[in-house]
Amino acid sequence: MTMEERYARWLEKTKDNEELHAQLLSYDEKEKVESFFKDLEFGTGGLRGKIGAGPNKMNIYTVGRATQGLAETIGAGSKVAIAYDSRNKSDVFAKTAAGVFAANGVKAYIFPRLMPTPTLSYAVRALGCDAGVVVTASHNPAIYNGYKAYGSDGCQFTLELAEKTLERILATDEFDGVKKMDFEQGLKEGKIEYIGEETYQGFLDAVCAQTLQPGLCKEVGLKVVYTPLNGTGNRPVRDALARLGVDVSVVKEQENPDGNFPTCPYPNPEEKVNFKLAEELALQLQPDLLLGTDPDCDRVGIAGRNRDGSFTLMTGNEVGLMLMEYVLSTRKAQGTLPEKPVVIKTIVTADLAQEIAEAYGAEIINVLTGFKFIGEQMTELVNKGEGDRFIIGFEESYGYLGGLYARDKDAVFASVMICEMAADLKKKGMTIPEFMESIYEKYGYCLHELKNYAFEGKAGMEKMKRIMQSFREDKAGFAGEKLVRFSDYKASEAVDVATGEKTVLTLPKSDVLCFELTGGLKFLVRPSGTEPKMKAYLVAKAKTREAAQAGIARLGDAVTAKIDSVE
Repeated sequence: MTMEERYARWLEKTKDNEELHAQLLSYDEKEKVESFFKDLEFGTGGLRGKIGAGPNKMNIYTVGRATQGLAETIGAGSKVAIAYDSRNKSDVFAKTAAGVFAANGVKAYIFPRLMPTPTLSYAVRALGCDAGVVVTASHNPAIYNGYKAYGSDGCQFTLELAEKTLERILATDEFDGVKKMDFEQGLKEGKIEYIGEETYQGFLDAVCAQTLQPGLCKEVGLKVVYTPLNGTGNRPVRDALARLGVDVSVVKEQENPDGNFPTCPYPNPEEKVNFKLAEELALQLQPDLLLGTDPDCDRVGIAGRNRDGSFTLMTGNEVGLMLMEYVLSTRKAQGTLPEKPVVIKTIVTADLAQEIAEAYGAEIINVLTGFKFIGEQMTELVNKGEGDRFIIGFEESYGYLGGLYARDKDAVFASVMICEMAADLKKKGMTIPEFMESIYEKYGYCLHELKNYAFEGKAGMEKMKRIMQSFREDKAGFAGEKLVRFSDYKASEAVDVATGEKTVLTLPKSDVLCFELTGGLKFLVRPSGTEPKMKAYLVAKAKTREAAQAGIARLGDAVTAKIDSVE
């Protein structure tokens, strides 16, 4: 079927859907191409795209088609848990999915109100479900939404499960091949059921059970200014911190759910601009730290208070390293550190973690980008009877998890542990930025920086492919430094430049390249799996902060110049 034929079919089939039909009629040629040149791709991250009409957009038909494929994969008689965030259409898409599951003989359990992504991961296992779905686009702008799929272990779909589901999705017609049931009818017949409050409370119990020094936050009078960025974190983060006795003040303009994100168009706690309102409130309240979670509350960002009353936004790598040092040192002091502790992180995350791990006799497990790979390693440890060895999992994109209650990053857990860490530092007379500096002084200055390069639409996708190919072909060196080692995770091969020796990379194939250079420099590049972007992860090791910063700057300029040179 040609693009024009498919467009005409969508016009015909959406006549009873006034909103989508009107959108189709309003499309100019460019928008038509962007909406119909391909189907929205289903992978290990599920679906993610702009909300609107067409097979390459998020709407009830693409959600229904994906759900039909998932329902066929897990089979009739199975059970599935469903959650959704504060984004526009999230509740509509979640109820659409529930109706499709019910029509296929899959019992659907759905939260009665918006919930964080990690709560869904917990609920899948707590309710004994065969799969899970959460409707969210994480920290993307308001025009986006998405659909994440989870396996029975509460972990995002593996490559194998995603491929099986994709086969069934591709064999399904989005209009005539999807079984449907009205949501209210499903509730009446018992094929859809609301998830009870006890599951939410069980999640909070599991999160708070990870604390190492109960009562410490209340003891030191820890004060926090918090912003949920108009997402799902407002209630669970505040409920969890209330149990710890933290004094929490919330940014009013960003407190309530709002899928339009009026004061934070790009609702990502990595962005300093999203802490502007929190900083303004902090001028009045003088809290110990600022805390922000993204719309589905699986990522958290923090800004620590300095001696002069200003605040420093900490990077995702820095927060992960601080939590790692805090948990390992505290458990060692308490005598609860296992004999061979395990920390799991992604290959683009905090090289300095290796030095910290060695100081505590811990093992570092490196995985591909995506928290699902951390979750898989957690499950492997549990299956071997070694779950107690797991200490913490983290990734540079502000995702953290401790404990075995879930298999996805959890900003509720992270908020709890960050506050306890801050309380511990306050009791010792130290600030969060000072603690980070002490880690650098102890283990060495290893700085990281993430650069994002946007490439929208069909032309953008094609250009990203050319850029990755250009990096593969040109390996002479960067930033005035020579290439020492080159790793291609798509080819599953690493090459020592000096000797020519090749090493097989055992991680699953992924479009990621790593360049290790002289002068303590390193960078990785990859196309994003969830956004129309390329990501470059820059690393510089040096004896001083200034030298490391200079290395990052040189490397960033060289990588940007390389990307800009590709037509």
